[in-house]
This record gives sequence, C-alpha cells and structure tokens, in this order.
Amino acid sequence: MRLRPSSFSRSLLVGAIALTTVLSGAPSVQATTITGCLDESVTGTVEEQRLDNGVAGGPSVPAEILRRSGFDRQVALFNRLLCSVPNPDAAAALVGTQGQALWRTAIHRAQHTPVGADALPATDDRGLYWARLSMALALRQWQPGFGLGTTERADLIRSLEYTSRGITSSRFAPGVRKILVTGFDPFTLDADIRIGNPSGANALTLDGQRWTINGKTYEIQTVMFPVRYTDFDENMVENALAPHYRPGPQRADLVMTASQGRVGIFDLEVFNGRRRSVSSIGDNNNIWGGGTISAPVVSPSMPAGPEWITSSLPLARMAQADVTPFRTRVNTSVLEIPAGQTQPVRQPNGPTPGSIASEGTGGGYLSNEVAYRNTLQRDLLDPSMPAGHLHVPVLSFDPANKTAITDPTYEANREAIVSGTHAVLRAALG
Repeated sequence: MRLRPSSFSRSLLVGAIALTTVLSGAPSVQATTITGCLDESVTGTVEEQRLDNGVAGGPSVPAEILRRSGFDRQVALFNRLLCSVPNPDAAAALVGTQGQALWRTAIHRAQHTPVGADALPATDDRGLYWARLSMALALRQWQPGFGLGTTERADLIRSLEYTSRGITSSRFAPGVRKILVTGFDPFTLDADIRIGNPSGANALTLDGQRWTINGKTYEIQTVMFPVRYTDFDENMVENALAPHYRPGPQRADLVMTASQGRVGIFDLEVFNGRRRSVSSIGDNNNIWGGGTISAPVVSPSMPAGPEWITSSLPLARMAQADVTPFRTRVNTSVLEIPAGQTQPVRQPNGPTPGSIASEGTGGGYLSNEVAYRNTLQRDLLDPSMPAGHLHVPVLSFDPANKTAITDPTYEANREAIVSGTHAVLRAALG
C-alpha cells in the first residue's frame, strides 16, 4: 500500500496543524527515549547517523550548516507538525507538502540573497541535504498515535525523497523549449563531513529559470539524485527522467545529467558504460556497488541495453564555453575488457567492438550510471533527444582550512563552477 494525499486528507492536515501546540506537549510514556513523538533510540541509516558528526570530535557540522542556512527552522516545523498528525491520510499530505516546501525553499534560497549575519552563501547546497536527512530520520523515529506499518513508513520516506528532490515538480510550462538538468547530493562525507557538491548547487540555481537565446525561450527544470545504489536499483533515475522523454507536453528538448568529477576540468563524457566497477569507495550508506574493474557488474534493475551508449549532446559546441579558471574536455577515454580477454585495458578513443564496460568515460560509479540510465531512456523512448552527461570540477576548501565549514576559497570555487556550468549549458542551447 502506498500512502497518497487526498483533498480530504489535506483538510485533516489543516486541523492537524491547528492542534500542533496542544499535541506536541502531550506527555510521553517513554520519557527517557522519546522527545515529542520521536523515539530517539531508533537508529537512522548510516547517512542519517552523520547528522551528529563534527570535525575532530567537535560540534556537529550538519547542525551548524542547518542553522547558518536557515533550514533548521524548517526541520523543527516538520517535527512539530509530525507530532500532530491524526491519521495516515494526513501523514501522507504532510510529508508531501513539506517535502515540496523543502525543495521550493532550497530553490528560492539559491536564487536570492540569504538573510542573516553569518548566513551561508546562496549557492551553498548543503542545507537542503542535511535538512532532508533530518526529516527522514524523524520519519524513521516517529511514533504516531495510530498504526503505521513498515511498508507505510517506507512509503512516507519515499514521498519525502521524491518531493524534496524536485522529481514530483519537474513540470514545464507550455510554449517554451524544455531543458532538464540533474545534480547530486554531497558524498565522501566520511573523509570530510563539511563537503558539498557543486552539481547540486548548480541544479538549485537553475530550477525554474528561463533563458532567451537566439530569440528562443528555454525553461529549465532540475532534479537532485542521491549518492546511493539502492535508489538507483529502485529506478529513481527512470522515474524522474522517463516522463520527459515520452511524447506530450512534458517532453523535454534536452536532458543533461551532471555530477562532480575531476580536479580543475569540465568533462563532457562521450561513452557511458553499463556496469559498476568502483571498489574503493561506497555510497553514502557505505554500500558498495559489488563490482571491480576486472569483474564489473550490472545493476539488478538495469533495463536491457547495449554495453556502451554515446552522448548526443552538442559536445564540440559545449567545449567552447568560457569556464575560466577551469577548462573543458571532450572525454573519450574508457576502461574496457576487450572481447575474448579478461583484464581491463585503457582505450583513449572509446570502446572497441564486443568489449565489456569496466569504466565509461565518466568512471564506474554512480556518475557513469546516471549517464548510462539517462541515455538508455533516450534510446528506448526518443532517440532524437540531445542527452548526455557533464562532470563538473571538484569543489575544494582552502588547503589551510581543516575545520571551518566554509572559507573564501571554497565559496569562490563553487561560484566559478556554477558559472562555468551555466556557460556550458548556454553553449549547448546556442
């Protein structure tokens, strides 16, 4: 069963909000573990457990990011409203509306000047990430006053994920050319809990924007993907992108996935490989993909398709964009296991016939996989669609900064990467 909001449940939600102050103060029978309606003894996912992490044993970095981005207030509101929910219908309505509100708030913040003496810059993507995890953990720990099964709770968390990532709101207005761009959450957080992801920052700055280029009006919609194998195995990419490949008013005119890649360079990835091969790093839940470069594997949910798929973006034109202080590259280098062989071989000019994909030009991790899933949807649903993947440069702190959550170098790097990504996209449309 999937919980779905209805007009009736939305009316119940209004009543639930009115009761917030009454019910949130109700006594708990397990005062030692329950705060409000949340049982804090319930353990979150690996990703959610990082909410308390600091640098070298210091205070929580996510808490400081939430405070300085203003998302702490949205998390607190969600928790209060959750404690007032009277039934499953109202729960579905609350989660859906609050997930959408979280996404809209992140978009508005990214495109306007934040208020506050120590507010993080507008393009800082990290507040959305930690707010979503805080709300997901609240749902996991929630003890409602009515029966809530494992499946129903999972459906609520899924609703939060889809609504707060722009997946349910990536709808284009009529009369414009339609551009879909994606980004990713921060990752490698065990190495540095402070890190953000410039591809996500770029997505937040673009959502809902309209550009006029050569007399044509383009509307941009964006989606943010998690760095988690499980969500890819559950076809989140297809669920987000396929509606924009099908005929009809929501068909896009160009689809570009994006992620963080290599130092100092915008990589326009040419060849997307079908398999996972990264064994040196897990995802954000510390789950490994299961493959190695000598024995790459295919996701269990991957639709049937070829070993290699090629980008159809206007790469030569995009490579001419001004991305100072970085540079662009049309990347054709892959790692393949040639036909009849067992060990991987680097091929600088693309795959050879009959080879197995060990690494696409975008690697063997989720960046390559989102590119493959995107271009596979293109081939299955609309082969004429310009589609492909952009790797943006790595976002780095000042080398001298080992503890602060931001610094001028970090902020300047993020601004330059976002500006360069906009330039690359404009070149694609021009």
